[in-house]
Amino acid sequence: MNKELFGVFGDSEAFERFRSPDEFDEYLRGPSLTVGIRDPGLEYDGWSATHADEIGCCVIWGEAYVPGDEQNTARWLLERYDAEGLDALHSLNGSYLAVLDIRGEEPFVAADPVRSRECFYTAAHDAYGDCGGWVFGTDAAAVCRTVSDPTADTDGILEFLHTGLSLGEKTWVDDVSRLPLDSRLTPDGVDALSRFVYRPAERDEFDYVDELASRLDRAIRRRSSNPGPKGLLLSAGYDSRIVLSQVDGIDHCYTVGSPTAQEVQGAKQVATQYDATHTAFTPDDRYLYADESKVQYTNGIKESLHIHHAGYTDELDGEVETMYHGLLCDTFFRGHFTAQDGVDVLGARVPFNRLDPDPDPVESLLGKYGYRRDASIGLADRIDVDHDPETFVREAIAAEFATNRSRANSVQNALTCCGIANQPSVPFHNHLADQFLTPFLATDIELLEWHLRTPPEHRTTETFLRACQRLDGNILRHRPPDRPHGAMLLNEVEGFVRRKTPLLTSFEPPWPDRRELFDRYELDQRLLESTPHLHPLPPRHKLRVNDLQTWLDSWSAGSDELLAWLQQPPRIMS
Repeated sequence: MNKELFGVFGDSEAFERFRSPDEFDEYLRGPSLTVGIRDPGLEYDGWSATHADEIGCCVIWGEAYVPGDEQNTARWLLERYDAEGLDALHSLNGSYLAVLDIRGEEPFVAADPVRSRECFYTAAHDAYGDCGGWVFGTDAAAVCRTVSDPTADTDGILEFLHTGLSLGEKTWVDDVSRLPLDSRLTPDGVDALSRFVYRPAERDEFDYVDELASRLDRAIRRRSSNPGPKGLLLSAGYDSRIVLSQVDGIDHCYTVGSPTAQEVQGAKQVATQYDATHTAFTPDDRYLYADESKVQYTNGIKESLHIHHAGYTDELDGEVETMYHGLLCDTFFRGHFTAQDGVDVLGARVPFNRLDPDPDPVESLLGKYGYRRDASIGLADRIDVDHDPETFVREAIAAEFATNRSRANSVQNALTCCGIANQPSVPFHNHLADQFLTPFLATDIELLEWHLRTPPEHRTTETFLRACQRLDGNILRHRPPDRPHGAMLLNEVEGFVRRKTPLLTSFEPPWPDRRELFDRYELDQRLLESTPHLHPLPPRHKLRVNDLQTWLDSWSAGSDELLAWLQQPPRIMS
């Protein structure tokens, strides 16, 4: 990867057992840990920073902002922590990983409150097998390479194959874990923090629309002065257009899709409205083809399918230095993981404009994650692991929901908390952030506070759009092609009628047809030639298998031994 943080709880000798300091732009040795960082963002305010003095050392990796005029966020955190302790983390704003080591204090590594930046870790062992502390880093493959005899975590892998992500702290390797939501890694293990806890406020003390509008304004302003040519990954939906309307100097917008597709035409209209040029990346084999250069950003926990733009990065080389996006705005501001009430009509679910008063957490999350019952049964029949996929997935989701339940005051908030803790689409940001300076609007701490204080029934598209219109009254001049009406129920009804009426054209899906592209470019042969028994599976599940094999092959001697059960002929044919 272009950018990386890697460290050990130990001295420089312990560090150099695994990596050379020459691999990094900065190399810091504190009283109790040693860490290296590689990141061009070290040159810019608001991005990665380092500081060391007689107190200790600190590294910030990623995007970070602090109160006041201090430009070096690492120096700010070191000094503020020396005075305030862990409370200092409540004021550190952005999408980051923080490493801090103060003389006489317990060193630690902490991610931002919503784990938008992952920290992977494993126990370091000396020549006699004794644990010498933790090895930690942002690249899971680099951490896995320090494990002398890695074994596959079958539960983590099966969760991924069935849902598109490994839940909680799991990875695909037994000895490697990742920090859970809102926590820190210390020499003694993982400690939970209290930055991300739901505390809903009443409307008379917290105006949901006004607060969101003012916080959006400040959060966008914090992210408006990044260097170089600016670009935006733009959809025809709502989330990315608020960035385009408020950030001056976004010169170019990009959308993946055929130039004639409704989604692309809608995005082009929005780009033209704000005087930005627009490029459509036509879907071809680059859209689905997943080699090591793409799969590395899954970090062995999530699927590469979400990195829609990865195959087109070469076309952006030199054209953009800062790239914006609207990822997770639907989750934090518009209730993506809340359970809607509704009714089943002719085999389709038509939602009402209200929350389900008594949601089934597992059933709701099954629908939000990438689980498809028939496909999972077909997968289970073709691999040599004895498990019932329905029972396995339901039990895994139930356990993860229970893990996050204490942070929420209600089942609806707990659903969202679990969704945020296991957000499937983060590889989208991982890839962008390794190529560009990539502001992550949704992780702003003021906006996270709005999310935590606003009741779930008010975290809706209507609230979000009313706030956006306070910033720009013309933001809805061009509505998304699949949402022509202002009311959600009307959009759902029209979509349902179009799907069920032979003479009417249905709304086009926002993403290209995976099955058609998979067949046209013969990806069965190119990606899964050695496992023909998996070819009948849907494209998304075959892409997960390819992700799994490709990522393991990228750092280990090969996936054949770790995944022998995947190479077996299908039991349905025996």
